[in-house]
Amino acid sequence: MKNLTKQYEIAKRNANKFMKAGLIPQYFEALLEMNKYKRLMTAVVAN
Repeated sequence: MKNLTKQYEIAKRNANKFMKAGLIPQYFEALLEMNKYKRLMTAVVAN
């Protein structure tokens, strides 16, 4: 769980960095990555 949280936070920082730089395709990829980790964290908590 700790590892998933760390990866989620890294993806979140990358998303913020890409949005500030105007790199929209990379921003959306980072958002998809955040969504993936968020779903995995929810699944881990549910089990």
